[in-house]
Amino acid sequence: MFEIEYAKARVKLTDTNLIYEPAEDSFLLADVVLKEADQGMRILEIGAGSGFVSAVLLANVKEISLIATEINPHAALCAKINGLELIRTDLFRGIRSESSENRFDLILFNAPYLPTSKEEKVPGWLNYAFDGGINGRETLYRFLDEVKGYTRPGGKILVLISSITGLEAVEKKIECLGFKTDIVGRKKVSFEELMVVRGKLL
Repeated sequence: MFEIEYAKARVKLTDTNLIYEPAEDSFLLADVVLKEADQGMRILEIGAGSGFVSAVLLANVKEISLIATEINPHAALCAKINGLELIRTDLFRGIRSESSENRFDLILFNAPYLPTSKEEKVPGWLNYAFDGGINGRETLYRFLDEVKGYTRPGGKILVLISSITGLEAVEKKIECLGFKTDIVGRKKVSFEELMVVRGKLL
């Protein structure tokens, strides 16, 4: 186990052969979240991984209520070590949308966005951090199909995508669900540009 420090947070990481190690996408989303989160918010992070983004948020924004989900059992354990209240589940499956207690002001998702064929899948649980399906949007679209049911009126979602994901298609999908979209973070990394898309529920 080792630690990384970022924006007042000290985040513990276990075996990075089993969990996704925070990288440029994680740092970009964390930076954007710190600008979008306010005291008193109810916040949900889907697919929290090691818990890095939520841990940064908890270290910097006071009086928030935060819960996270994660499917990878190794990453879920790491997130709990980092102090997160976490449900081990696939996307929203462990959360009831009918309850008003399960409506959030801000929902975050660093979606797996790499276009991935069957032959390109990474062995084991780590595949969930990378595999976006054939077009890179499969998991993101599953998230988007459900997210409105967990968002409070006027609430926001933040999703991290790559230029290889297809920004226009993602924005169109989000807008069709009743959200107004904006790009609130960008970072050029190697062969791609990372972007954070904000959707505000109208």
